[in-house]
Amino acid sequence: METISAARLTLWPLTAQDADEMAEVLAGEELYAFIGGAAPTPAELRARYAALEARRSPDGRQEWLNWIIRRDTDGRAVGYVQATVMDGGRRAEVAWVVGTAWQGRRYASEAATALAEWLRARGVARIEAHIHPDHHASMTVANRIGLLPTDHFEDGERLWTWERPGGVRREAGV
Repeated sequence: METISAARLTLWPLTAQDADEMAEVLAGEELYAFIGGAAPTPAELRARYAALEARRSPDGRQEWLNWIIRRDTDGRAVGYVQATVMDGGRRAEVAWVVGTAWQGRRYASEAATALAEWLRARGVARIEAHIHPDHHASMTVANRIGLLPTDHFEDGERLWTWERPGGVRREAGV
């Protein structure tokens, strides 16, 4: 898996070695107001990240792509982005999380934009995100990467989508 560059950030493939640093980034309880759960411990993250390093679901039907968002100025981790690629590479569900100490600096928008552009260049024809209807910051990010809200809700979250015009998949570089 490759790194992805953005204007002020680089997305680095996630590894279990990132767990201690990311436990600090993800420590703020207020971070879980919309996404649920609680701040993970370093041990919990190490186990989760080790499983994600497989980059594939056990049945092989999903590609698990996860990156740590790092500032270029100091290499500091500020959050993560992820894409679960399905349907033979045609559809990707994306998510982004930036630690509370780094919110309001457009890091989520910049990282999610870089991820969406990377997915589109790979030929992904549909990008989706599930967003809590009161999470205005995530709605702003979704809008900035070209996703539009749908009328579909799942587990209390609204589905946002982008589809390649005509739904035609094109290969990268074509």
